[in-house]
Amino acid sequence: MRRDEDFIPHLQLKIRLIIALGIIVVLLSVVYFLLIHYEVRNVVVEGNKHYSSKEIQDMVMTGYLGDNSLYLSMKYKNKEISDIPFIETMDIIVTSNDTIKIMVYEKSLAGFVEYLGRYMYFDNDGVVIEAAKVPTKGIPQVIGLEFDHIVLYEKLPVDNDAIFQDILTITKLLNKYNMICEKIQFDANYQITLGYGKVKVNIGKLENLEEKLMQLPYILPSLEGESGTLDLQNYTSDKKSITFEKE
Repeated sequence: MRRDEDFIPHLQLKIRLIIALGIIVVLLSVVYFLLIHYEVRNVVVEGNKHYSSKEIQDMVMTGYLGDNSLYLSMKYKNKEISDIPFIETMDIIVTSNDTIKIMVYEKSLAGFVEYLGRYMYFDNDGVVIEAAKVPTKGIPQVIGLEFDHIVLYEKLPVDNDAIFQDILTITKLLNKYNMICEKIQFDANYQITLGYGKVKVNIGKLENLEEKLMQLPYILPSLEGESGTLDLQNYTSDKKSITFEKE
């Protein structure tokens, strides 16, 4: 009797151990499957200009399980990534078990000014949103604005606030015709000159602006390698006045 009484608890203990080991094996198998099957091998980044795709990828895929699509889908579900310079938000879309798409929505930048060795980027309202050490391709430098100080996250202290609307109008049209320039320069009378390498484009006043800018895709390619000033300040649909003066 004593042997039977000892045998039954011992058998029950062995069964429990076998069940526990079986559960552990199943759990480890599930974890292994999730780690391997959902490992991110392909990353598509869209909408980024200031940061490279690799930089964006490093921002998103951080920490333990940062390369697991299932984890990323749960981590960023209904959650936007913010507080990154130049970035408004980023959305992460899991397209398959091993592929994610990162949609980048950058802040709307009108241009930048140089100040104390830094490139101060401002938005369409003239608010300085970032101080960078290197310039960003595709965003024009604005020359001719007068100010005596700059405070991050505050509007550039210029006398004429309307100039920011003028810059926005210019950049929108340049983007429309895929002719974004390197520099936008204002003189004391707010006459406008655009810079394309060694070629300057004298726009003059804002009147007939779109008529002037829509000529650039046809003219500038023929001036490649040249140095001088393209004068469009008197151009209208009726008076097609265009001159180029070499330096």
